[in-house]
Amino acid sequence: MAFLKELFHQNTSTLVSLLLLTLLPLAGDSLLAWGLHENASWLENPTLPQMLLYFAVVAFTMTFSLTHTTVVVLVTAFFFDWAGFPGMLLTYILAALFGHMLATSLDQGKLIRLLERFPKAHAVMHELRGDSWRLVLLTRLSPVLPFALITFILAVVGVPRRQFLTASVVGMLPRTLFFYWLGTKAQDVLALIQDPDTGTAGKVLVVVLVAVSMFGLYFLFTRAMKRALRRGIQEEEKI
Repeated sequence: MAFLKELFHQNTSTLVSLLLLTLLPLAGDSLLAWGLHENASWLENPTLPQMLLYFAVVAFTMTFSLTHTTVVVLVTAFFFDWAGFPGMLLTYILAALFGHMLATSLDQGKLIRLLERFPKAHAVMHELRGDSWRLVLLTRLSPVLPFALITFILAVVGVPRRQFLTASVVGMLPRTLFFYWLGTKAQDVLALIQDPDTGTAGKVLVVVLVAVSMFGLYFLFTRAMKRALRRGIQEEEKI
């Protein structure tokens, strides 16, 4: 209870940000779907400036959790086909980078300083940071974990930026490639967003990615707890 009280008292801005990052995409996706459906001709034969403007806008919406990354991938594939895939990758990297920078500037290390007052929680977090690359990779594999929310959490717990970016790109590639391919086959953008119709193979892929992500994260957390406990026992024995 003491930990929760401290958490809410000292990290109000962080917790409010997490709540907004969870709720905002629900409205943003609907607005994006309507806007693109009503103005689809604008992107049917886009010029280079239009493409750059589009990627700048979606990088912004992904950073601030105004849209889900899967929706952005589907829409980008629908309008730009495979020619837009490099732009989609760059947009993803920029959104991850800006999200990480935003989270660290908002939190300013308050969560880590709070955890230092609770040795057991801090020890587990320290062990997890030592496995940052795999931690990020596993969170990015799952299509059901919100992009901006996970970016914020990983940033405030102290995951190094370089490891965060490289593992994010590698982790998101399997699902991004699948949904991008799906988007290139669609006939209507509004129907695509409302029901991607992934088919049996797609549903199996999603289940496999979610399962690998969840079991992998469970393994990392349990191993981190065991290591923290072992380290604590060794330090007590030295004393």
